[in-house]
Amino acid sequence: MYSNRMGKAKSDCRQSGCPVAFSLDNFGDKWSIVIIRDMILNGKKYYSEFLESPERIASNILAERLKRLEETSVITKNSDPENQKKYVYELTQKGIDLLPLVLEAVIWGSKYVPENTTPKEFLRRLTKERDVVTQEILESVKRKEPYI
Repeated sequence: MYSNRMGKAKSDCRQSGCPVAFSLDNFGDKWSIVIIRDMILNGKKYYSEFLESPERIASNILAERLKRLEETSVITKNSDPENQKKYVYELTQKGIDLLPLVLEAVIWGSKYVPENTTPKEFLRRLTKERDVVTQEILESVKRKEPYI
């Protein structure tokens, strides 16, 4: 994905009509998914909070991914009402709709990563009570609070 001169996101894969290619074109790199995960599950909303993630994203990559996610309407960026020098990043409905993808990545990754850091109770509930956990996460996103 790249931006044209008008600032609109443009996709090379869109011409194929493949929804997988389109999806990956919009958010298909590690850092974009980690940012979305942090927003959905951890309630992160400030640039500095994303930098504190254990994956240790570089500041230049973070800035570029936040810009890309904003250009594709997955997140919004607004001045913080309490501190005009800071920005608040929030998920749009398009971003919130990525919750099932994030949860599937948690389940799949937890199955195969040896040093799994997912809280065991969360993982147990996610696999046994997926609909309930999904609803709880959506409510925490609406309240702008961390779930985990």
